[in-house]
Amino acid sequence: MTAVTGQNQEQGQDHGQDEGPGSGQSQGQGAGQGQDAGAGREAQREDGRWDDGLIARRAAVVARADTGPPSAPDDDVRPQVEAYVGSGSPLRTRLDALRELVGLSRARLDQGTLTEAGRVLDEAAARQRLSSRHTVVAVAGATGSGKSTLFNALAGVQISDTGLRRPTTASPIACSWTDGAAGLLDRLAIPGRLRRRPQQGGTESDEALHGLVLVDLPDHDSAASGHRDQVDRVLALVDAVIWVVDPEKYADAALHERYLRPLAGHAEVTFVVLNQIDRLPGEAADLVLDDLRRLLDEDGMALGEHGEPGATVMSLSALTGDGVAELREMLGRFVQERTAAARRLSADVDAAAARLRPVYVAEGRPGLGERAREEFTDRLAEAVGAAAAGQAAEREWRRNAGRACGTPWLRLWRWYESSRQPGSLDRMAQVLAPPEEELTARQRVEQAVRTVADDAADGLPAPWAQAVREAAVSGAKGLSEALDELAVKAGAGAGSRTAKESGPETSGGAGQAERTGAGRAARTGAGAGLALGGRGVRPPRPKWWPAAVLAQASMTLLQIFGGLWLLGQIVGVLEPGLVTPALIMLAGVVGGPLVEWSCAAAARGPARRYGQEAERRLRDAAAGCGRARVLDPVAAELVRYREVRERYVAVTEFSTTGR
Repeated sequence: MTAVTGQNQEQGQDHGQDEGPGSGQSQGQGAGQGQDAGAGREAQREDGRWDDGLIARRAAVVARADTGPPSAPDDDVRPQVEAYVGSGSPLRTRLDALRELVGLSRARLDQGTLTEAGRVLDEAAARQRLSSRHTVVAVAGATGSGKSTLFNALAGVQISDTGLRRPTTASPIACSWTDGAAGLLDRLAIPGRLRRRPQQGGTESDEALHGLVLVDLPDHDSAASGHRDQVDRVLALVDAVIWVVDPEKYADAALHERYLRPLAGHAEVTFVVLNQIDRLPGEAADLVLDDLRRLLDEDGMALGEHGEPGATVMSLSALTGDGVAELREMLGRFVQERTAAARRLSADVDAAAARLRPVYVAEGRPGLGERAREEFTDRLAEAVGAAAAGQAAEREWRRNAGRACGTPWLRLWRWYESSRQPGSLDRMAQVLAPPEEELTARQRVEQAVRTVADDAADGLPAPWAQAVREAAVSGAKGLSEALDELAVKAGAGAGSRTAKESGPETSGGAGQAERTGAGRAARTGAGAGLALGGRGVRPPRPKWWPAAVLAQASMTLLQIFGGLWLLGQIVGVLEPGLVTPALIMLAGVVGGPLVEWSCAAAARGPARRYGQEAERRLRDAAAGCGRARVLDPVAAELVRYREVRERYVAVTEFSTTGR
């Protein structure tokens, strides 16, 4: 309240001190007004009421009415009791959604992209703090279009200078029909010496214009660049605009391409007036007006015909007054609706949303589906050699079954062969893979990350697609090492559990198998997966193994017993009789391989399950690591995009321009 009062006091001094066109006031009169206003304020403070000298200024305005066009008095600073935008209005909802949208997007979009949305929010906040009872309408046009003449005709008094010299209007001039518009004019940066009051006739049309603030702008095609800058600045702040065109320049490209086409979404707060129809003979005015409507339709500006919302298009002659009364009547209805400011802000929100559409609206339905997740897991499992590790585990199980249940002579022969060949497959499997294989596994991991990032970013707007890729790449740093560590832990834990189930006698071997095999498989891929069942590693044994071992031992004993019996007979220690010892020895010779073959057949199922379990453990370890480091960050970015997409939909949901 104090700040606004101070502004009004300064404006009151400006009215007396600054000389403007038609003011007719001297500096002494201004000083006298300031003293009268000060005396009025002192009197009001004594009896407990507040008065900013408005009565004294109004009296001074009446005294100056005969000397020239009246200057607008300082506005009433009483607080506005009516809300500008209701808490439940669509505009309030859209502004809140736009504010949340900008807040959620600052970390993902560059500042330049959000500049226009931030400007709309700032201007909306500034407009909502000012009078909701006033409608600010700018009169804009090209050089010689007659906009200043129309401005004076609407005001009913000579306020804006007219003439043959171009440009005639150098600065915006305001005419306010009622008090309370000081804040709005301050926002437009119109000084007090350029604020006027219209000629009040007391008619119904004049009463309908109460709340109107009319602003005459410089020429938008002026040779002075400063004039064009003022036009652009004021047009971005007013509630509505009257575009004045003449029969010669109504199709000017500068007007249509620079103003009407970009502001097509503001059609509901736009008036397009064809002036100087008195210069057109016969039906030429109607033909020009029809062509003007055609050009506006090409610009994308909806025309408010037959009661439909859109721009108002009409023809008149400001010089002769033909059609001016009709325009005053339209402006009166427009002002009394008190919705121009809200519609202007809603159109600004539409324009900002249209500019932001490429960075929020996806081409399809982006996301990370189950298929993409499974393919990513498959690629990681391939990179760590999960399938090869499972196959190696299966082979090792079967090899251990052969060692435990095979004939001793065959086992002895295998030991002899392995001792003669130091570079056998078993020993080579325990050696780390060369750097080329490790590099290949790392490249597979990187390829898996790139592929899942591309799948997740497919169809996303460019900024959000980049954010998804950055999240995937950032999470992939150290993924190869993490896969190694997690695979070692998963292998060791599973090996311990399996060892406990199979008995304490195999726990050490199983743990060693998981520590060596899973870790190497994670580092080196398929080649090192063979190490899961390397030499010295004993997978857990099923319950039937002791019986099979006992049976094989029995077959071996039968062979030894039969052989010794025959040897004794040959030496002569025992009585001759070849049939019985030969049959016993034959039973052992035939039964040993038969037991070994039976054990090998029985071991196929457990060996396969053991290999599948080893593959699953390594696959789960890789999937968990990839999910935590890559999939979850990517999913978080997609969730963030869906949030801003919902906010963007809320911004455009109650659009009044169809954008």
